[in-house]
Amino acid sequence: MTTGQTVRLPSVDRILGDAACLDLIAHHGRVQTLACARAVLAELRTAMLAGAVCEVGASIAAIAAQMAERLQSQSHSQLRAVFNLTGTVLHTNLGRALLPDAAVQAVVEALQWPMNLEFDLETGKRGDRDDLVEELLRELTGAEAATIVNNNAAAVLLMLNTLAQGKEVVVSRGELVEIGGAFRIPDVMTRAGAVLREVGSTNRTHLADYANGVNADTALLMKVHCSNYAITGFTKSVELDELVPLAAQHGVPTAVDLGSGTLVDLAQYGLPHETTVRETIAAGADLVTFSGDKLLGGPQCGVIVGRADLIAKIKRNPLKRALRVGKLTLAALAPVLQLYRAPDLLAERLTTLRLLTRPAAAMRAQADTLLLPLQGVLGSAYVVSAEAMTSQIGSGALPVDQLPSFGLAVRSAPGSRLSNPLGALEQRLRALPRPVIGRIGQDTLWLDLRCLEAAHETAFIAQLGELSA
Repeated sequence: MTTGQTVRLPSVDRILGDAACLDLIAHHGRVQTLACARAVLAELRTAMLAGAVCEVGASIAAIAAQMAERLQSQSHSQLRAVFNLTGTVLHTNLGRALLPDAAVQAVVEALQWPMNLEFDLETGKRGDRDDLVEELLRELTGAEAATIVNNNAAAVLLMLNTLAQGKEVVVSRGELVEIGGAFRIPDVMTRAGAVLREVGSTNRTHLADYANGVNADTALLMKVHCSNYAITGFTKSVELDELVPLAAQHGVPTAVDLGSGTLVDLAQYGLPHETTVRETIAAGADLVTFSGDKLLGGPQCGVIVGRADLIAKIKRNPLKRALRVGKLTLAALAPVLQLYRAPDLLAERLTTLRLLTRPAAAMRAQADTLLLPLQGVLGSAYVVSAEAMTSQIGSGALPVDQLPSFGLAVRSAPGSRLSNPLGALEQRLRALPRPVIGRIGQDTLWLDLRCLEAAHETAFIAQLGELSA
């Protein structure tokens, strides 16, 4: 600013009366635009005292431009779409399963119209929202009944609170898992009001351990699927078909928390075998809990299936209302379950399975297509190559199982003088209009292409130019 120059700020009325601000009012509303104008003027006054504002910077045009940028930023949702190039298909931090088209359309319709969520169209009376999907779940799992809550942790909590409050639940020490966000099965049990009875050791549990753990206060024998870790070596666990007769002998139910939970044998698609819900019910489990947004490929929810009398008791628990799902979840879940009625078409129609079974040749061809555009914008500071790598099924669903994949490997060029070049590039990728999320390891930024489907390839390439800006 020129010495002795006097800068006068325009009044709020003059700013709001400007044509540019009238457009902002029409788009963002007068209240929000007025608050923004006052905030910008307050910052300019502070800057003026420090001698950091010139006449041009205090003009109505400059102020309106600042307001437009700020209002635009404020109107953006904090929840944003990203490109998942981490190699983890069911990434907990990125929202897990992507919904198939049929589910997306069902959710859109549910957003726009009143729905018969708890209204029986046949009788004209109040209905049960679980009825919208219970028949499908019974068909697909072989269970007598089913109920839905907002996630699998809630399913376990509700089950234990209903059947084991103030009583003991017998669980192997080797199955006391910790799931994402430091939530542990023992803590969930405590909050449910159940008393944990640990049996066996971390690596070996025998049927006799369960038998010795049963007493007059036992409410449940429970197995927890260790989907997020594996114990190898000198190990022993009790299979469900061994546990069920013991539970029956003592007149208590057997409950199984499958965690991810799958409705089909994944081995038929070349993936690691995972015990299905139907197999678990057939083996004699009285209750089974599992997630809707992992291997099932649907929306976030928790499913409880099993004996009709136990499910009825669970549904009468007042906690069920606190943990129930809304119309959007049910609208998305039903079409996903319908897809399982045509298992021969599932790998094509269910997004999660399509990504898990994506051909290596398709990813290799895609890497060859993207290599030159990415290398071109990164310049000589980096070296990009198309390489084989390994994908992960999920961060909390079968994380130890690896899938052969293909993608782009980015390394710092020899002699580069950039400070933390891979960290800086990873940050720049996250700052793109649609952030690109990869992973860094072994002095390499890995961009796994398993989850970049062909339909999104053009949009991915189109924004790469902004990396060189």
